[in-house]
Amino acid sequence: MIKVYFVLGYLALAPFLGALLDGIDRKISARMQRRKGPSLLQPFYDIGKLFSKEMLVVNNAQFFLNLSYLVFLMFAGAMLFAGADILMTMFVLTTADMFLVVAGSSDSSPYANLGAGREMIQMMSYEPLILFVAVGFYLATGSFNVSEIISQEQSAVLWMPGLLIGFMFTAAVKFRKSPFDISTSHHAHQEMVKGLTTEMSGKALAVVEIAEYYEMVLLYGIFSLFIINENWWSWLIALAVCAVIFFLEILWDNSSARVKWGVMLKSCWLVTLIAGGINLLLLMLIK
Repeated sequence: MIKVYFVLGYLALAPFLGALLDGIDRKISARMQRRKGPSLLQPFYDIGKLFSKEMLVVNNAQFFLNLSYLVFLMFAGAMLFAGADILMTMFVLTTADMFLVVAGSSDSSPYANLGAGREMIQMMSYEPLILFVAVGFYLATGSFNVSEIISQEQSAVLWMPGLLIGFMFTAAVKFRKSPFDISTSHHAHQEMVKGLTTEMSGKALAVVEIAEYYEMVLLYGIFSLFIINENWWSWLIALAVCAVIFFLEILWDNSSARVKWGVMLKSCWLVTLIAGGINLLLLMLIK
C-alpha cells in the first residue's frame, strides 16, 4: 500500500515539485548574477501561458511523440517509486529520451535537426555511466530491486562513491546545464535558437516542459538511492544530499561556458571510465 502512495504521489506531485525547483533554480541563478530574478512561481505561469496558446505543430506525429516522451518518463518514475527494477527503470528512461529525439527530428528545421543530433550524442555520453550505476547497485546490494536497495543496513554510497561523483557529473547533461547544454537550453544563450525544441510551441512545448519536471524528480530519486537505507533518518540525509547536489549543479551552470560536443563526449566517457570503472572494479574485488 505504501508503494501505491509513493507512485500516486510521484504521478500527481512531480510536475509541481519540478516546477518549484525550476523556480528556485532561476532565483538562485539570478542572485549569482546579481539580478533579482523572476518569481518562484514563474515556471507555473509559463506552463499556463503555453497551454493557453493555440497549438501549432509542424506535423501530426510531433505532438504524439512529445506525449510518448511524457508517458514513458511517468512510467519510469512510477517504476522507481514503486521499488521496481532499477535497471529496467534506466531502460525506460532511455526509451523516453529516444521519443524526444525523434520528435525533434520530425520536422525540416535545421536548428531542431541539429539539436536532435546533439541529443543523440548526449545520450552516447551519459548512457554508459547510467548503466554502470545500475550494475553498481547490484554489486553493492545484491539486487536490482529498488525496494531491496533501500532496505540495506548500510547506504550504497559507502560502496559507490565514485559512481555517485560520476552520476553528479553526467546529471548536468540530463538537467541541460552548462557546460553540457548543447542540444537545447532553458536559458537564452543557445546558438541554435532553442535547438531540439525550436519548432515546438504551445501545448506541445508545455508537454515537454512537464516531462522534464518528471525527469528532474526521477533523477533526484536515483540520487536518493545512494543514501537511503533501513534507518528512517537516512531519508533526511538523502534530502540534504539532494539539496547540496541541486545547488552544485546550479553553481556549475553559472560558472562554466558551454563546450563543444566532442569535449562533452570525451569528458563524460573519461569520468565514466575513471570514477565509474574503478569503482565497479573495486566492488567486484571486495564483494
